[in-house]
Amino acid sequence: MSETDRGAPIADVPVQSELDRKINRQFPGVVVRKDLVKAVKGNAIVPSYVLEYLLGQYAASDDEATIQAGIDTVRKILADHYVHRNQSELVKSTIRERGRHRIIDKVTATLNEKDDVYQAEFANLGIKGVLVEPTTIKEHPKLLVGGVWCICDIEYFHRDDERAAPWILGSIKPIQLSNFDFEGYLAARREFTSDEWIDLLVQSIGFDPELFGRRAKLIQLVRLIPFVERNYNLVELGPKGTGKSHIFSEFSPHGMLISGGEVTVPKLFVNNANGRLGLVGYWDVVAFDEFAGKKKRTDKALVDIMKNYMANKTFSRGVETLGAEASMVFVGNTSHTVPYMLKNSDLFDELPESYHDSAYLDRLHHYIPGWEVDTIRGEMFSNGYGFVVDYIAEVLKSMRSLDYSDRYQQHFTLSSDISTRDRDGIHKTFSGLMKILYPHGEATPEEIMEILRFAIEGRKRVKDQILRIDSTMADVKFGYFDKAGTWCPVSTLEEDEYPAHYYPESRKNDDAEDVVSERRAGGLEPVGELDAERESDCIAPPTLFAGHREFQENQRGVSFDTLIVPYLSGAAQITITDPYVRQFHQARNLMELIAGLAVTKDAADEVNVKLITSEDAESEDRVRRQREFLLKVKQGAAIAGINLDVSFDAVIHDRSIVTDTGWRINLGRGLDIFQFVTDDVFDLATKRQEYRQVKAFGVTYVREGSVTSHQ
Repeated sequence: MSETDRGAPIADVPVQSELDRKINRQFPGVVVRKDLVKAVKGNAIVPSYVLEYLLGQYAASDDEATIQAGIDTVRKILADHYVHRNQSELVKSTIRERGRHRIIDKVTATLNEKDDVYQAEFANLGIKGVLVEPTTIKEHPKLLVGGVWCICDIEYFHRDDERAAPWILGSIKPIQLSNFDFEGYLAARREFTSDEWIDLLVQSIGFDPELFGRRAKLIQLVRLIPFVERNYNLVELGPKGTGKSHIFSEFSPHGMLISGGEVTVPKLFVNNANGRLGLVGYWDVVAFDEFAGKKKRTDKALVDIMKNYMANKTFSRGVETLGAEASMVFVGNTSHTVPYMLKNSDLFDELPESYHDSAYLDRLHHYIPGWEVDTIRGEMFSNGYGFVVDYIAEVLKSMRSLDYSDRYQQHFTLSSDISTRDRDGIHKTFSGLMKILYPHGEATPEEIMEILRFAIEGRKRVKDQILRIDSTMADVKFGYFDKAGTWCPVSTLEEDEYPAHYYPESRKNDDAEDVVSERRAGGLEPVGELDAERESDCIAPPTLFAGHREFQENQRGVSFDTLIVPYLSGAAQITITDPYVRQFHQARNLMELIAGLAVTKDAADEVNVKLITSEDAESEDRVRRQREFLLKVKQGAAIAGINLDVSFDAVIHDRSIVTDTGWRINLGRGLDIFQFVTDDVFDLATKRQEYRQVKAFGVTYVREGSVTSHQ
């Protein structure tokens, strides 16, 4: 065994943040440092919740000595009891020689009708026919459907009967929390702000919240709704490598992930030959991986049963009608960009033909836009503290019977135009997010509005695509009224980005005009300044205007060349005020703005750019690097006849660009509007800003004087 396996100390112990300290104070014993899973996993092919279950027993602390001792204990438990497939014969020999041995393995049970006994199969140990007492099956029925990771005592007793297996199941304990204090959970939740709580949940999933915007965090948390909401139907389609199936395979002992190609009526619902229930009868969540694929063969009978179950929560076993609570999740990969799908088909285009059906799709409550989720990278994983996943899994399970769907109604009213099925989808998503984010029921009107809009958007994405498939479906205006009676429209992000492609031809002109007028009414667009051409490309106006614009988090198609550079044309003096031009990516943003200015100005002209920023006071080293970055920008700009002068002001807060031609541009976030971009030269987003996702920001254009030649 290597030194690492024996318990070498964890290198580079992370410095605890204030949030980490607060998490440990409020939830002692049920949180764990998330980087420890990788430290103990090694080459064990075991779900994260199994490892975190063990870490929660021995390393749920913020004391480094306790953590290290706990890691050593967990490593020893794994070394002594976890069964690696390539060592199964050695483990079987150990059981034989000792007579009894404890193992960690995935156990599946079946009924042997011929002998009228239950028999277990151990996935890694590779043994079958192990007798299981009926009482064990009654206590743990999931053994019959998909199997459960367990800690088991196995005995060996050889008999002369060749048909009898020598293995005996002595005891079995599924790896999941047995009980918890829900009132204590709610009391502790009250000690966190909304932002802190969301970051705790994101860390619990395993990601570093610092690398995610607010919208990106909510998208991640929507993946948890099937665990907290009964009979919730969720779909996520998007590019490969975005972690679509991770939650459903690693996060909870109450979820089952199966390949879309392995789905059958007996496996999913009921085997009419023997009356045995399928997965939906025992699991809280059944997720279908690799669900997309136009050419995939599908069982029409399965589709029909699934449609009925998704709508009515029931299915038939012969003449008997049965109900179940399992939520259904469908995840799959897309092979085309969003504008391509909108132009040529719809956002469900990748689904198998039998599922590309309006009646089936109308049962879906929410569509996660997987194309907004960033590809998983190593630096995205957290080394902060989060809930031990079997703890939060039990918390979510305990709230499945609660209904928070009416919690918005004291502040907002859904449009009467929204149908019953649309309303159900919105309500279930809203209820799920309320239970996840505000289980104590205490949320401000602004916080409630945020998740209500998010819930409406997810259902609107479903309905708008159905309208492309089935023109007989009634059109719907998605939105809500506030208490003052003001109409607040809701649009999808891709609707705002690609309106020229979003609407079917039969509705394009009317609906595009509706979007413009609704967004103006909601204060999202400047009145009287947008024309049809601007709306068609949703990037920038062909002529300059004064007004305010808002951009949503994760939106693409935005660049300095369309957002700012046209307003700098003809200016000889430009003043940029931005206190945060400190880090590499912020200096790169400044250089990219200068590059845009360089290619549009007359080569014979010189332009003076004054940057007013503030020093990175965190350390002398960071100040030195900041000055080096800005010096390089200055040197690069000089080549194009742009003279950059930098001054530092420790008290500035506002962010703006002012020109001597009379324009003032107020930038809510300054130049730092883009999300993380790699330095990979083969990544298109590295080269072109319009392929990057932006942070949520606003920009206001103000005419302070006469504007000359470019008007």
